[in-house]
Amino acid sequence: MKERILDLKQQLKQHNIQGMIISNPVNIKYLTSIDAEGTLLVNSSENIFLTDARYIEGVNNLLTIDDEIVVYDVKALSETDYESFFPEPDNVGFEENYVVYSEYKKMLQKYKVNLVETEGIIEKQRIIKDNQEIENISKACKITDDCFEYILKYIQIGMTEKEIAEEMRDFMIKAGADDLSFDTIVASGKNSSIPHAVPTDKKIEGNETLLIDFGCKVNGYCSDCTRTIYIGSAPEEFKENYKFVLSEQETLLKSLRDGVNLKTEISYRVYNYQKNNYELFHSFGHGVGLDIHEAPTISHKNDFILKKNMVITDEPGVYFPGKYGIRIEDTVLVGGIKCERLTKSEKELIELKL
Repeated sequence: MKERILDLKQQLKQHNIQGMIISNPVNIKYLTSIDAEGTLLVNSSENIFLTDARYIEGVNNLLTIDDEIVVYDVKALSETDYESFFPEPDNVGFEENYVVYSEYKKMLQKYKVNLVETEGIIEKQRIIKDNQEIENISKACKITDDCFEYILKYIQIGMTEKEIAEEMRDFMIKAGADDLSFDTIVASGKNSSIPHAVPTDKKIEGNETLLIDFGCKVNGYCSDCTRTIYIGSAPEEFKENYKFVLSEQETLLKSLRDGVNLKTEISYRVYNYQKNNYELFHSFGHGVGLDIHEAPTISHKNDFILKKNMVITDEPGVYFPGKYGIRIEDTVLVGGIKCERLTKSEKELIELKL
């Protein structure tokens, strides 16, 4: 983890920033592996973690000498201690997209520095995954795939959306996940037309759509997958709409590689939606890592160049309010000449005959 902090310091130096106050626990975990309440301070000469007595022993047990992080109990610090953490108080960065105004004012009072915005500098650093991060995400995706295979055999007419979502949670935790990436979406019938539906007490019926959006975490790293199935024999209209979404999803997959401009590539997909008279309700995907939604946004509005070892989702969808929705999503590793699909569950239309 020391390398990540050194990389951050180098970037800060290039922007004439002498240090940084890091409050976002996800960024702290990324830089240090510390998963405890506290604040990370970096300056030109040292790295400091401020926490309280509840966490000090656990944090010290986690850290090694090579990590070069000094841990302080915040209750033992004086006003002058806070001021001494940044001996060159010209410009000190903070996370302007995370820190609320009241906390910003407290920082100014405590550290007596000139706080400057860092424009998501750590979040940008997190976009490119290393081998360990990719391994964690791949393990989460494997559990996700196993869960989908299991739930297809579990679903029965009369079960509620909530019951299925809870069963999926139990399966993924028992399979080794730390937690869910997000609250599982199980949406049947007309509920599937709501992109971010919440599971209800609605019972599964025959001859209706069932959309499932789910994922889990392994060592803090997320997976994300959506599959849409049909309970019974799907009508031709549904099959045609499903065919369109699957075609868009697979076409985009073929283009996700190092050097591709998202704005250009997604513009083709948007045009295809318009040409076929479909309405676009959301972006085509997002980055995945320690957060389920990270940079970049997979959108025609984002002038962004993909790079090798980014992990993103590919998730086109079509929605017909009050009727049904169809979404197909994979977690994808961007490669040099092509991408690798990390979620490998079946995507051809499944008609579940119960």
